[in-house]
Amino acid sequence: MLPEMSALRSDSEVEAIMAMSEKQIEALGFTEHSRRHSGIVSKWSGEILRSLGKSEERVRLAEIAGYLHDIGNCVNRKDHAQSGAILAYRILTRLGMSAHDAADVMMAIGNHDEQYGLPVSDISSALILADKADVHKSRVKKPIANVYKANIHDRVNLAAERSYLTVEKETAVITLHIEIDTEICSVMDYFEIYFGRMQLCRRAAEFLACKFSLIINGVALL
Repeated sequence: MLPEMSALRSDSEVEAIMAMSEKQIEALGFTEHSRRHSGIVSKWSGEILRSLGKSEERVRLAEIAGYLHDIGNCVNRKDHAQSGAILAYRILTRLGMSAHDAADVMMAIGNHDEQYGLPVSDISSALILADKADVHKSRVKKPIANVYKANIHDRVNLAAERSYLTVEKETAVITLHIEIDTEICSVMDYFEIYFGRMQLCRRAAEFLACKFSLIINGVALL
């Protein structure tokens, strides 16, 4: 049995862990990893698999993995993918999910970070793509007195006006579209911090038998 997303979002344990995750990320001064980010990644993860014709069960598992993927931040930012995967398995089995399905979600969450992660399933691949696609100025929460003197991670996110994914099943192409204000940061700045993530996205798309494409300000770069 797969829990409904509404039940997952309102679960008291999930709410407590996500609140603590947000608290720690804010204290560290990192970009936002809140319920907003989790909700977007959940939605996009499911949409990727649905667009590729996967079963509704796989879509729902991807949505669940997307929503829970960052809960390990409540333990520590370091190795948050692995600690979050274990937390998610415990929560999902408590909510009645089969050990097999919960392990599938656990594996996806444990592989979503670019430092150690790899696309090892359709769910993990969709999660990787959805997570890395969420680049937006609203993710910078700390006060920035002078955007031009901010660190490169903050500048890249502050420059991002919009980001979204498209999936073309017929041509087997998954495209990340980003619109950035080049007065705040250059396209090269984006690649400097996100090159590893884009490599992982390419591998994730390949696992789904697709090609990965990156378009920034209307120009195809990958």
